[in-house]
Amino acid sequence: MRLVIISGRSGSGKSTALHVMEDAGFYCIDNLPAALLPPLVERMTQSAERPEGIAVSIDARNMIEDLFRFPDILAEVKACHVHCDIVFLDAREATLVTRFSETRRKHPLSNTETDLREAIEREKVLLEPIREMADIRIDTTELNLYELRERVQEQVARDSVPGLAIVFQSFGFKNGVPVDADFVFDVRCLPNPHWDKELRDFTGQEKPVKDFLDGEPMVQDMLKGIIGFMEHWLPCFDAGNRNYLTIAIGCTGGKHRSVYLCESLQQHFVEQFSNVQVRHRELNRQKHSKGKT
Repeated sequence: MRLVIISGRSGSGKSTALHVMEDAGFYCIDNLPAALLPPLVERMTQSAERPEGIAVSIDARNMIEDLFRFPDILAEVKACHVHCDIVFLDAREATLVTRFSETRRKHPLSNTETDLREAIEREKVLLEPIREMADIRIDTTELNLYELRERVQEQVARDSVPGLAIVFQSFGFKNGVPVDADFVFDVRCLPNPHWDKELRDFTGQEKPVKDFLDGEPMVQDMLKGIIGFMEHWLPCFDAGNRNYLTIAIGCTGGKHRSVYLCESLQQHFVEQFSNVQVRHRELNRQKHSKGKT
């Protein structure tokens, strides 16, 4: 049986994530008291009609002492021999403030003495033990509802492949660094196809840009350097029972160099690991924005 624990700050998209899990056939519970996790799992594993999976949302509305003893609670859960994934959703504080202002919802930790920004900051502290133990972290700052559903479906709801799942993600520094990345490589020092008018409109997935970057010694040195670093450390993460690892590669706009390197890294490591994915943040945003017009 598989257990998925969904957590994160209010306004980050936990309800949407839980709905995706429910659509995928999971038995879902919102705002479960953390202390009830072990008896819930024990009950479900002993049931003759046990579900394929359970998804529970645990947030800052829990008792404070239970949140801080979450590592001990999780150890009890794992003693029941269930496969457990912890998913932590978050967004930039300014984005969370905007979401609450637009929906005019009350933050669960705000009151006459605590304003919205203070409540959001306090919530961050309370949920830190869960965030630290998360297998999957999703930054929802720039994701709309449909993009978030896709991410949860892709990374969480689908049947998990045994072993370490590796994601190479391209991004543009001009739009911010992904907060859910485990490693970040800055490749803005490399030759930029953007300054060639004949290459500007192509992406790092297309042959003209790939041919250009294939012929640049600095690009190939960077690629070899990242491969060497990751080949040394990936087995350590895999041996440590890590479920998910995101390696973010950033250039200025997230269209050429970072895309090319992520595609090249995926091609290299797919022969060594069973679950290697590639995601292009800026290209995906362009695709979604075009779909709306």
